[in-house]
Amino acid sequence: MTYEIMFKPRAIKDLQSIPNSLAQRIVEKIESLRTDLAGDVKRLTDFTPEYRLRVGDYRILFEIESDKVIIYRVKHRSDAYNP
Repeated sequence: MTYEIMFKPRAIKDLQSIPNSLAQRIVEKIESLRTDLAGDVKRLTDFTPEYRLRVGDYRILFEIESDKVIIYRVKHRSDAYNP
């Protein structure tokens, strides 16, 4: 299945605050989600958004709605799961 990738405004701000070389690597991994959610994807329990993609020390938090992947946050792992 092929998914459409959508970014929330906060996720775009998160990406802009990350060094360019690392942000480019993260975007490449996000693009790989288009086809069958490729990558280190894990479903989270008792957490919203429901899924995370691991890219090194960063976590991409996202949800899936029918054929769309909605990226909510891109955070360092030490900050990703804090309220």
